[in-house]
Amino acid sequence: MSVGAQDHKGVRPGVPQVGWGIIGTGTIAEHFAQDMAHVPGAFLAAVASRSPDRAAAFVAWHGGHVCRDVAALVQDPAVQAIYVASPNATHYAMAEAALAGGKGVLVEKPLVNTVDDAKRLSALAVQQGTFCMEGLWSRFLPVMDLVKSTIQSGSIGSIKRIRADLAFVHPYDPESRFYDPAQGGGSLLDLGVYLVSLSLSFLGYPDRVRGRWWAAPSGVDKAAEMVLGFGAVEAHLTCGFDRDGTNLFMIEGSKGTLVVQPHCISSRQLLVLGSLPAWGVSLLPLGSGPLRFFSKVAKRLWLPGVRRYDCGFDGYGLQFEIAAASQAVAEGKGACPAMSLADSIETLRILEQVRAQPPVVAGGKDS
Repeated sequence: MSVGAQDHKGVRPGVPQVGWGIIGTGTIAEHFAQDMAHVPGAFLAAVASRSPDRAAAFVAWHGGHVCRDVAALVQDPAVQAIYVASPNATHYAMAEAALAGGKGVLVEKPLVNTVDDAKRLSALAVQQGTFCMEGLWSRFLPVMDLVKSTIQSGSIGSIKRIRADLAFVHPYDPESRFYDPAQGGGSLLDLGVYLVSLSLSFLGYPDRVRGRWWAAPSGVDKAAEMVLGFGAVEAHLTCGFDRDGTNLFMIEGSKGTLVVQPHCISSRQLLVLGSLPAWGVSLLPLGSGPLRFFSKVAKRLWLPGVRRYDCGFDGYGLQFEIAAASQAVAEGKGACPAMSLADSIETLRILEQVRAQPPVVAGGKDS
């Protein structure tokens, strides 16, 4: 017998209830279901998957019930919102089905694979008057709230530059989601999307974009570098599957520097550096060993001129976007101000502009 939604421990008396359906049963879906326990009122109502066995195992562990397909999930009265956790290439079709059925939808990043699809999805959400948001969960982390409040306080002065790196080694496998173009593979859609979206959240939209990328044998980008210009301020961003990066997100100001510690997309710690240490760190190459060493030392030891703020949380960190999305759905809103569809469209526009350049064919990253 399936576990009913009313049995889920996320349900709290007196709190608006939002029943979530999940499409997909992979790792990110597991994390989403587990982190829902930290959000009062949110509960797992149902799951749909291409594999009935995996779906059955998923609900046996997390609760809810199995829907035979996406259409059944969309029609399920226990479901008010749907989280799309399927492969990148399926995001548009899954989100379109949810919106057409009147369900709010939270789509794991990237929202979709192209700007055109993002615009179509946005138009459909407006037409239906239904909630739609990209699940760029890193934007909602406590550490990012602290970054914004620190910038607003003026303690680091005016922003001069952003530098960020996000890279994890993934050996080449043409059938993996990282390298298969049919699954929406590539480091820009998998990793670069985080860095671009976070940069937009702090600086707005860029007035110029340049970049370069290196191709895997399958044709997707295995690594990329971007420079986004915001007037006199630049964001230097790097991502890839070809190495393990420093995975830092740094905002350099006229009076100090903020360092979102690794992994920056799930960070639990912020360093605030005074002007003298900040100057030294800003001279270190983004992917350098000395910068990695500084980050590791500063994580645990006191250093002069460095303030360390711990922003710990239980779970994986998806509960903050779940809470924001659940509140928007419960209040009948079509969007969440902290993560607009306009931002998602702009992020994809930037990634497409970089990918429109021919790949680097000589010098640097081997296949």
